[in-house]
Amino acid sequence: MATVPTITLNNGVEIPQLGFGVFQVKPDETAAAVQTALEVGYRHIDTAEMYGNEKGVGEGIRNSGVPREDVFVTSKLNNGFHARDAALQAFDQSLADLGFDQLDLFLIHWPLPGIDVDFVETWKAMEEIYHSGRARAIGVSNFTAHHLRKLHGETDVVPTVNQIEVHPYLAQDELRTFNAQHQIATEAWSPIAKGKVLDDPALLRVAERVGHTPAQVTLRWHVQRGDIVFPKSVTRSRVEENFALFDFELSEDDMREISALDRDERTGPDPETFNYIPG
Repeated sequence: MATVPTITLNNGVEIPQLGFGVFQVKPDETAAAVQTALEVGYRHIDTAEMYGNEKGVGEGIRNSGVPREDVFVTSKLNNGFHARDAALQAFDQSLADLGFDQLDLFLIHWPLPGIDVDFVETWKAMEEIYHSGRARAIGVSNFTAHHLRKLHGETDVVPTVNQIEVHPYLAQDELRTFNAQHQIATEAWSPIAKGKVLDDPALLRVAERVGHTPAQVTLRWHVQRGDIVFPKSVTRSRVEENFALFDFELSEDDMREISALDRDERTGPDPETFNYIPG
């Protein structure tokens, strides 16, 4: 079984660079999907309150027989719970649903620029959670540089990660550089652009050259750039394919060819305008 490299976060916590995402995995399929991922070798699971499948994540880990302390688990604060007391209660509910005493990483899911509660208040609640020891690390998701500057100016704890949309069509080099300058690790969601990049002629050329699939090549590009990535699939063969990233390397020319595909194209919402609150 391949050894997945880890990245040391700014508070000393280590996170596996490759994980398993459960976005859009149905709640009743989540436990089996997580168990399969752990059997394949994953030791990092990324979920969120908004996904509605935290119970399945906890169940899958327990059913797998893998010790809880060997699995790095991330969840994210649901939109609509940004006020201090609501955020604290939502975190408690996440722990209860997962069946855990402690979460490895907890994120603010979206900055939500159009709501009344400033995300600075939310972050201060996250700091309370962190200082309580019930989350080993805290971070943000879908924050831009100006959001992060605001946090830096008004709060004490630097986020450990910023989970953002990143893929060859949205390389996010400027924001990734900003993250790195502030010792914030970049996590990449939608790493294969919902499959859009897999038919790109440049990726197909690189894939043929290195003898791996376009998905593996894309995920390897992320790994070599230093992104933390967590592809999602409920198909065991695809879960295994996505894990097999550590027996080959892309050349500098391969990396440049893939990076040149950047066209600032999102597959998901723009954090500057996204204000969705679940009903």
